Amino acid sequence: MFKTRSQQKELLDQDEIPEQDLFQNLRELDFINHWLGGYDISFNALKKVIRPGSKYTLVDIGCGGGDTLKRISNWNERAGYELDLYGVDYKPVCIAYASENLKGKAVQLICDDYRHIFRHLKQVDIIHACLFCHHLAEAQLVELIRFALENRSILVINDLERNRLAYYSIKWLTQLFSKSYLVKNDAPLSVLRGFKKKEWLHILQKAGAVHFSIHNKWAFRHEVIVYGNAD
Repeated sequence: MFKTRSQQKELLDQDEIPEQDLFQNLRELDFINHWLGGYDISFNALKKVIRPGSKYTLVDIGCGGGDTLKRISNWNERAGYELDLYGVDYKPVCIAYASENLKGKAVQLICDDYRHIFRHLKQVDIIHACLFCHHLAEAQLVELIRFALENRSILVINDLERNRLAYYSIKWLTQLFSKSYLVKNDAPLSVLRGFKKKEWLHILQKAGAVHFSIHNKWAFRHEVIVYGNAD
């Protein structure tokens, strides 16, 4: 089951999830992502594409409860970069949670499909996708990359590597410690929906990307950067 990506949908991708169950899921995902160092992958990737002294519009797609944006906002304040931060999610309940979660932060939220973002913004310099891409089928991933290329946006992806040890480790940990049935089901399934490096190469080439990098990172992650505005 590790040779190819699972096509099974996660419970989180369902349209109707009880609010309290979703919120418990979001809280636990933030805890897991923090303690496994997942946010650091995004910070380090952003350092590679941001020039100090320049201003950027960054949109976090599939922003969920806004935890990634909160971490990026805190990091942005400490580092002194000039990032205008936006979060996009098509689920109103996620935007409602994120609105509370991000109070006091200079982050604007948009409830819409990421493909409609230019109805709301004139320019997007950086599209950031953290743990979003494994929810997508290959055709949707190709569409996302082409979307970034066509709009001359840099695409930064932080997502899961499909790996046997990662699968059994997260399955065991969540069964022992998680209180969320969504996390218990979806965390190991997310790994099965993750990627091998050669699969990213295939997807990027299929999308027509030329300037990109792919790196394996700690705790079974991939850092993928697509330079959509490169000359």
